[in-house]
Amino acid sequence: METLTTKGIKISVETFYHEKHSNPVDQKFVFVYHITIENKSNTTVQLLRRHWYIFDSNGVIREVEGEGVIGKQPILKPGQAHQYVSWSQLQSEMGKMYGYYLMHDRIKKAEFKVPIPEFKLITPFKMN
Repeated sequence: METLTTKGIKISVETFYHEKHSNPVDQKFVFVYHITIENKSNTTVQLLRRHWYIFDSNGVIREVEGEGVIGKQPILKPGQAHQYVSWSQLQSEMGKMYGYYLMHDRIKKAEFKVPIPEFKLITPFKMN
């Protein structure tokens, strides 16, 4: 699990290779990631946007950005957390992802970026 805290917002990421939806013969490798966003600050924040950088070991780099996460723009009071699960498909057995969330401090009326820690996407058979 990878974890990073910025301005009191703790981001934790856990990844899994999804063998059932992958097809190595067709260069289709599906990875699932579970993210927990915890508000350890003393202010209420809202997640507005996400921005991802996805690196495939075959040299392909993609950027994905948009509103919220999984169709939601969660509001987190101090001590609250939001969890979600998503996925990414690579064309090779290895890659990595990282990015950031654009958050809004609802008390200070200010936006700020919270980095998402870099995490590896590696098939179990590549680890051996």
